[in-house]
Amino acid sequence: MLELIRVAAAVPAVTVGNVRENVGQIIAKAEEADKKQVQLTVFPELALTGYTCADLFFQKTLLEETLQGLRQLLLASRNLRTVLAVGLPLAVEGKLYNCAAILQGGRLYGVVPKTYIPNYNEFYEARWFTSGTELPCTELSVARMQLEEIQAEPVPIGRDLIFDTGIFRFSAEICEDLWATVPQSSLLALHGAEVLVNLSASNETIGKRRYRRNMVQQQSAAQMSAYVYVSAGCTESTTDLIFSGHSMVSEGGRVLTENAKNIDGDYLLCSDIDLGRIRANRLKVKTYAQSTAVFSGVLPCRTVCVPCAPSPEDLAFYRVNKLPFVPSERRDRAERCMSIFEMQVMGLKKRMDITHARPVIGISGGLDSTLALLVSAEAARRAGRPLTEVVGITMPCFGTTDRTYRNAWELMRSLGITAVEIPIAGAVEKHFADIGQDRYQYDLTFENAQARERTQVLMDYAGKIGGLVVGTGDLSELALGWCTYNADHMSMYGVNAGVPKTLVRWMIDSIMQNDIFQNSSAVLRDILDTPISPELLPPDEKGEIAQQTEEIVGPYALHDFFLYYTVRFGFTPEKVYALATRAFTDDFDGATVKKWLLNFYRRFFTQQFKRSCLPDGVKIGSICLSPRGDWRMPSDASAALWIARAEQL
Repeated sequence: MLELIRVAAAVPAVTVGNVRENVGQIIAKAEEADKKQVQLTVFPELALTGYTCADLFFQKTLLEETLQGLRQLLLASRNLRTVLAVGLPLAVEGKLYNCAAILQGGRLYGVVPKTYIPNYNEFYEARWFTSGTELPCTELSVARMQLEEIQAEPVPIGRDLIFDTGIFRFSAEICEDLWATVPQSSLLALHGAEVLVNLSASNETIGKRRYRRNMVQQQSAAQMSAYVYVSAGCTESTTDLIFSGHSMVSEGGRVLTENAKNIDGDYLLCSDIDLGRIRANRLKVKTYAQSTAVFSGVLPCRTVCVPCAPSPEDLAFYRVNKLPFVPSERRDRAERCMSIFEMQVMGLKKRMDITHARPVIGISGGLDSTLALLVSAEAARRAGRPLTEVVGITMPCFGTTDRTYRNAWELMRSLGITAVEIPIAGAVEKHFADIGQDRYQYDLTFENAQARERTQVLMDYAGKIGGLVVGTGDLSELALGWCTYNADHMSMYGVNAGVPKTLVRWMIDSIMQNDIFQNSSAVLRDILDTPISPELLPPDEKGEIAQQTEEIVGPYALHDFFLYYTVRFGFTPEKVYALATRAFTDDFDGATVKKWLLNFYRRFFTQQFKRSCLPDGVKIGSICLSPRGDWRMPSDASAALWIARAEQL
């Protein structure tokens, strides 16, 4: 089960005061949403009449037409499967309320009144409307609403309603309710509402769009929910205010979709929401359960069952980033990379300050060691130490190519660190002789012996000079166990342990773009273009890298994708596969995705023992595999269930 649902923010072209015209516009948008398999369609505040009716709200004609309009909507919805949330004014026992009507399949299931009535600056709603806190009843008579021919049961009304579709639970609030010190949706979310909808009529002023977006993002993050926000469009009255129809769907603090600025007309904004993310966060983050216990009595809730269409099988409106660790926007990506770099530098500098040790790093000419060296150089500079205190050691052996050897030396020279070369081929061959290993048998022992010799050199050299061995292995390698136990797996401080491979390239690129190490730009560009390899097997006949990591363990882009959705949200193999095939539809076929997914599960489970004894290293993002941090797993846990389900794909 993918746990996806489809919602829509619908902004009709309203005619202020003309309910009959507005009903037709709303029905047209509802039918469009239904054809797109939308399960919940949300309309703006007071959409039946127009928000800007002002004193027309006192007109009995308008209020009577509103009830007739609601009746027409109910009749039209008999042929629709989508749930509708529509704004309208409603008179109840001599008071007027700004409400959201929840209807589906020809039936009115509930009415939610606006709690907070703004009466400041450009808003004068208290002139017409009463707060939902003053409701004199909890049910509405269908006869008084002129709906007796449509349904027999009274209609629940109140701020305390949660609507359960059997697939998801949602609640409604209206415009200012979100702006309140304690939004109504905060309490409803604690009672289980997963999707929060806001029927709004928020006018435009300078800077308000950004402020509004930030509020929606923050509310969806704080409540671990999805938030569907829809605002009145540009067809509202422009007597004193301008409306743009600013609408968006946010999930857990990230905006999934948002309309362009100032759309001149009506529109339908669709989005697929991942309930799996919401439920995973609520299950994992115990603050949600604790808050539920603390505030359970503040607003007791009633649950109303509402049928809805089944979740669509396609992912037409589901946005899935193939590189979940890498922001798609250039500015965001650059900002993230430099923030991570700063965290790495701060972590290592603290360790250097405490130990008074010199950073010692094995330099291969590859991506990971390059990033670790740049971090070390900047940490030394921040600590007020000369860069010559940073020691880079290149250890050429059987697999070293001229390109990586040259880049390693050029990088160290350009940074001005202390550069040391210690060839290890002779020591490894002596070790082979000691254990009876054929020098030309290119097996696991052949590779691991080189990796362990490199680590021995680093550790002993650090001991000799009072140094601190800086680990270079990244998060992706730790997830796959693509490191040699008690070799490159081990260090005294791992600066890259929280950085996934798909981000390492962007990290180096951002550092280069920021001219932090101006003299190193040329060599950094060539390092970025070098194939990823541990260089533990001899080069090919052309002297080029023969052993390429991604040909052995699989593409890092896929593995980072698997890692993110497996660890961050606990998604099933079926869902991870479905999302991956969609994200990488232009890159890999289904068989390829399945092949590497199976490999991911095998390696992730069997290599846990390496992660159980990781050295210290700073946590960078939402996923950390340190046994002292986010991930605690038995080293002998079985992958059988995950592999069995993946094999059935």
